[in-house]
Amino acid sequence: MEVLNHLPKELINFLLVVLFSLLIGMEQRRMHIESDSEQLFGTDRTITLIGILGFILYSVMPQSMGLFIGGGVILSALLGVYYYNRIRIANKWGFTSIATALITYCLTPLVALEPLWLVMLVVVTILIVVEIKESLFNISKKFDGNEFTLLAKFIIIAGIVLPLLPHTPISDFINISPYQIWISIVAVTGISYLSYLLRKFVFPDSGIILSAVLGGLYSSTATTLILARKSKEENNPVKIGVGILGATAMMYIRLLILAWIFNPAVAISLLPYFIVLILVNLVVIGISFFSNRLKEQPHSQVKTTQNPLEFKTAIVFGLLFAFFAVLTNFVISHYGNMGVNILSFIVGVTDIDPYILNLFQDGGTQLSIANIVHATVIATASNNLIKMVYTLILGDKAISKIIVTGFSALVAVSLIAVVVF
Repeated sequence: MEVLNHLPKELINFLLVVLFSLLIGMEQRRMHIESDSEQLFGTDRTITLIGILGFILYSVMPQSMGLFIGGGVILSALLGVYYYNRIRIANKWGFTSIATALITYCLTPLVALEPLWLVMLVVVTILIVVEIKESLFNISKKFDGNEFTLLAKFIIIAGIVLPLLPHTPISDFINISPYQIWISIVAVTGISYLSYLLRKFVFPDSGIILSAVLGGLYSSTATTLILARKSKEENNPVKIGVGILGATAMMYIRLLILAWIFNPAVAISLLPYFIVLILVNLVVIGISFFSNRLKEQPHSQVKTTQNPLEFKTAIVFGLLFAFFAVLTNFVISHYGNMGVNILSFIVGVTDIDPYILNLFQDGGTQLSIANIVHATVIATASNNLIKMVYTLILGDKAISKIIVTGFSALVAVSLIAVVVF
């Protein structure tokens, strides 16, 4: 680094422009190595010389950038002629090499005026975008008419509606703001949307267990119901049971993420409890899986994620969030911490996310971190208990053993942890 401090800045900039241009050119050479040489444009030497040309024209008139702009106009005209003839003669419409050449020409002002990390980010982005052509094509084939609609919905929910909402409480009785309600919707919807994208684009051919784990990011209760019904159709009781417990493990991870977003202190306090519960879950999964080595049937898949961005679902979630905020305030004022613990156990039979997110944000209830942690653990224990009941009622008898063992262990450890700690 000492040597660099003694080198002229112009020399360092020139070397950087040459290096970045050469890297881009070498990447273009690799992309077109099997192409017809007569149609080849913009590889290592050409792209490097374009970068050097931009450096020279910029350095002569760095203030007005007159020569640099003029050179860019001439280069664009020449590239336009090349592109026209390429279409006319070879009927090839690809514009990537031309865009790459123009970006390379613009590297010098970036190097001279912007921090080095930004220039490197531009170069790396170029290399990646050009290299992943086939991957992008394969991904685009998986898109259907709903994908961009889903993306637009998420942008509306997170980027348009959220910033417009007020931060002031709705009333003295409802001591939470519309912004608090909606940001909870954004957080849960974002995790659900991530689960949906992973399931559809990254692991489209996943089996029962992986599908269940991804579904657990969306909703462990919904995933449990789906798998319980599926157990009567599939001859894979162990895989179904492991999948249900795996979805529950993801419930703990999802709640930790939400806690970290809204209340890092609660997340830190919850971490030891949830680590123990996840380990208990994994022990039951491991014993059940390896003691019953049944192979999963070919192409055995389960659709465990639904549309995560339904506005109707978001509205219901927001209403539940507001309802539990009012209810929690009432219980605290009349029955204290014991009342909250009882309420947590009762709420576990429903969707626990609105209630727990209200606890994480502590909408005026003045609960201590320990009280919030205990209430969260109790709610998850109650939710696990109802999931066990759902599975025993809706599922095949073959999965009863692993389900009763797993959920009983989780409920017992949860309640012991709350009592002891």
